[in-house]
Amino acid sequence: MSTILLVEDNPHIMKINAEVLTMRGFQVLQADSAAQCLDMLRWHPVDLIVLDILLPDGNGVALCRHIKEHSSVPILFLTALGTNQDVVEGLRAGGDDYLAKPYDLEVLVARIEARLRSSAQTQRYISYGCLNLDTLTLCGTVQGHDMHLTQKEYAILLLLVQHPGQVVTNDQLSMQLWGHQAGNDNRALWTVISRLRKKLDTPHSRLELHAKRGGGYVLEQL
Repeated sequence: MSTILLVEDNPHIMKINAEVLTMRGFQVLQADSAAQCLDMLRWHPVDLIVLDILLPDGNGVALCRHIKEHSSVPILFLTALGTNQDVVEGLRAGGDDYLAKPYDLEVLVARIEARLRSSAQTQRYISYGCLNLDTLTLCGTVQGHDMHLTQKEYAILLLLVQHPGQVVTNDQLSMQLWGHQAGNDNRALWTVISRLRKKLDTPHSRLELHAKRGGGYVLEQL
């Protein structure tokens, strides 16, 4: 299930978009300001952001530029600013697509689905620091050395690398591994995490897997 973050300060538009995307099988997160968007990204891994430009506490174009400095998450602008100059500015700031208001909901959903497909197809190799993952062979290397990952270790590492610097919750990791939330028993998840930490612990790797208060993990470069 892909997670979509909607950044929109109009509650009516937010409600409609969230309901439609939820009905289409997406997990939807909501933020009504730039500050709340950044806070969401700190704690929730997302697969795509639908971003308004006119936000109460900042400009969406500047926010897009800031996000793209730290993440490769696709960003689709959804805004009332629809001149050619607005579109060019948004795309040059790192936006991956641009849709002007008013818009058709079916077009919005189709754009989101197309962007997610494109993102999945173009990323065979994913890198984070000295860590490299091959999404075709399901292999991982640190500094060029094979990590000999199990299927579950690879699945966790892939999710963490796809959301660098963001906390991935125990429930999200458990859903990735077993298709259900962790609940109160995290022993099986902890076992996999413990093995991963040992495989990441190589000289000069500068990568650490940290547990976070509240239940979750983040992969960080030192």
